[in-house]
Amino acid sequence: MKTPHFWKKKGALSTLLMPLGFVYGAATKLRLKYVRPHKCPAKVICIGNITAGGVGKTPVAMAMAEKYLQAGKKVFFVTRGYKGKLKNILVDLNKHTPEETGDEARLLAGVAPTVIAPDRVKGAAMAVKQGAEIIIMDDGFQNPGLHKDESWLVFDGATGIGNGRVIPAGPLRETLADGEKRADRILIMGEDKTGLAAKCTLPVFQGRLKPLPFGLENKKVLAFAGIGHPEKFYQTLRSIGYEPVVTRDFDDHHAYTGEELGELLDLAGMQGLAPVTTEKDYVKLPDAVKKDIYCLKVRAEWKEFPAQK
Repeated sequence: MKTPHFWKKKGALSTLLMPLGFVYGAATKLRLKYVRPHKCPAKVICIGNITAGGVGKTPVAMAMAEKYLQAGKKVFFVTRGYKGKLKNILVDLNKHTPEETGDEARLLAGVAPTVIAPDRVKGAAMAVKQGAEIIIMDDGFQNPGLHKDESWLVFDGATGIGNGRVIPAGPLRETLADGEKRADRILIMGEDKTGLAAKCTLPVFQGRLKPLPFGLENKKVLAFAGIGHPEKFYQTLRSIGYEPVVTRDFDDHHAYTGEELGELLDLAGMQGLAPVTTEKDYVKLPDAVKKDIYCLKVRAEWKEFPAQK
């Protein structure tokens, strides 16, 4: 989603919307208060957020899974399958289409078995039945149904908590104080430009998205992305020596049409540019055009924050 500009700082419009934010926050509290979480046999790790918009949860969840897989654990993802049509399934990349699964579930399924289930308790039960030892949720922090053994709150370092107010007055689904009560660790992706670490009471970790080897010789590219913050993708390209001569932004989770992709490829061809997109976008492109579009893959990595309290 594209976040409103007034979410960045406190102002007249934000103040006007504060009563609605109070109602939103109160509803979240009530929903969390009166549900008794179900404890499943597997260890459940939640990679969540309390802000609207993209913060990089999915790459973090993928990196977390890879750490446990390297340790020999049987890892499963459980996700709601945002923008997907199918529910309560184990994703089969050879059978299920991007329209059926959504983009994030396809990314996760490339790393470990992935269950799509809006009911996280049912999804966890499906994973446990398949032998899951570790269940990683790349969403669901505000979903109280399933007990979390470990919860990480992920933030974008450039935006932090914005004006600190609750939707629609600001970007928060709940206040930072309320979120920290149910979390174990804070992960700030990118440089902490808002001083968020100093506001946190939990252990803070500094993360970044590391580009994987990218074999593209043409340094001038047409870059397009349908993610929460497309500029972060373009900046990543610049950081590894590529020049996004033309950029095209689409809404988060955008479903590309054949006409849109044709226009992008035609424009790239006319200007001698290499078309490149994110892995999240690439996994849902038709096979017929994948051979003509490059994919930049990234993986999350993190370390303890130097100024940790």
